[in-house]
Amino acid sequence: MKKLISLLFTALFVLSLAACSNGNTSQPAAPASSAVSETTAEIPATSPAATEPAAANQSAKSADGIDVDLTAMSSTMVYSDVLNMQQTPDEYIGKIVKMKGPFNVSEIGDNRYFACIIADATACCSTGIEFVWAGDHSYPEDYPKKDQEITVVGTFNTYMEGSSKYMQLKDAEVEF
Repeated sequence: MKKLISLLFTALFVLSLAACSNGNTSQPAAPASSAVSETTAEIPATSPAATEPAAANQSAKSADGIDVDLTAMSSTMVYSDVLNMQQTPDEYIGKIVKMKGPFNVSEIGDNRYFACIIADATACCSTGIEFVWAGDHSYPEDYPKKDQEITVVGTFNTYMEGSSKYMQLKDAEVEF
C-alpha cells in the first residue's frame, strides 16, 4: 500500500510539473512514465470508456468539412486537443482545423511566422499555432493588427526546420 501511494504521489508530482510546460514536446523521462504505468496497471478498468481511443482520433468531419473545431470546445478540451496535436502531430496531418484567438506575428532572422494564440483554461500556458494564409497577401497591409481576434481554418501540417518539427495550418482561410 505504501508503495502504491508513493508511486501515485510521484506521478502526480511529475504531472504537475509538466502541466504548464514551455511548449517543449519532448518525451517524459522514463521513471515518470513507468511510475504512471505501474500505478494505472494496478487499477482495474471498470468501464468500456477506459479502453476506448481518444475522441479526437475518432471524430468525423462536420457538415462544414471541419475535422477539429477548437472554437466549439470548452477551454479544457481546447487545451487537451492542442496538447495532443503537439505530442502526436502525425495523427492530425491532413485534418481541417478551426481555431480562434489573438493574432500574433514573430520575426526570426529572415523568416516571418503568423500564428493564432490558443490560451488554456487558466491562461498560463498559451500556445501559438502557426498558419500559412492561402492566396497572395502582403504584411502588414493585408493582415490583422497584433492581438486582434481572428478565426483560422486550415489543413494541419508539420514541417522540419533544422532538427525541430513544427506544426502549422496550411492553405488557411483567415477572418478578422
